[in-house]
Amino acid sequence: MLMLYIITAVILYLFWIVFSGIFDPFHLITGAVMSLLIAFFTWDLLFKNREISIPERLGEAFRFANYILWLLWQIVIANIYVARLALSPRMPIDPKIIRVPIKLKKDVSMVAFANSITLTPGTITISVEGDTFLVHAIDLKLADDLLSGEMERRVAHVFREDLLPL
Repeated sequence: MLMLYIITAVILYLFWIVFSGIFDPFHLITGAVMSLLIAFFTWDLLFKNREISIPERLGEAFRFANYILWLLWQIVIANIYVARLALSPRMPIDPKIIRVPIKLKKDVSMVAFANSITLTPGTITISVEGDTFLVHAIDLKLADDLLSGEMERRVAHVFREDLLPL
């Protein structure tokens, strides 16, 4: 348990350092204290399944980092696409509400998938109804991209729900 707490605190502290970008003693010490405090209350959220070994957890962290990079690229592409739609004189926006069937089983996978949809410009996860997400898409292309299943496959890969080939 102590090792999981320490790993959580270190991960939080690394995120603090990367995202703050300020390296003076005050901010570094504040980041360390806050990381320890937050880790104390939340370490079990990150490590719910204690049977998984540390190398497997590191593999999951590596897969998640790769997914984040892919997601950031998708966000850039979607931003450009939505900007083109909005700035087009004809404004060819054709909003749709679609049902996206999901094959994910783990709660953390479903949350990551729903949040990824919402983070991507032009799509918003409205609700979860059993094994289906209700999603608003600003046009048919974005809806089709989502229905292709690539994002769900990538999330499944991160959390070892390799139900679908990548």
